Amino acid sequence: MSDFLAALGLVFMIEGLVFAAFPVQAKRAMASVLETPETTLRAIGIGSAIIGLAMVWLVRS
Repeated sequence: MSDFLAALGLVFMIEGLVFAAFPVQAKRAMASVLETPETTLRAIGIGSAIIGLAMVWLVRS
């Protein structure tokens, strides 16, 4: 559970840094996401989850 919370903390930290350092570009990215078709977003989400799982598996093995 502590690893999960550490990973979640890192996600919040990275997202916070992006919004703090590049607020205009972050807003543009959010607007772009709203215009992207759901099937494309779903494919990107599944791909990201698989890559994340592979990274965790490689690091933990």
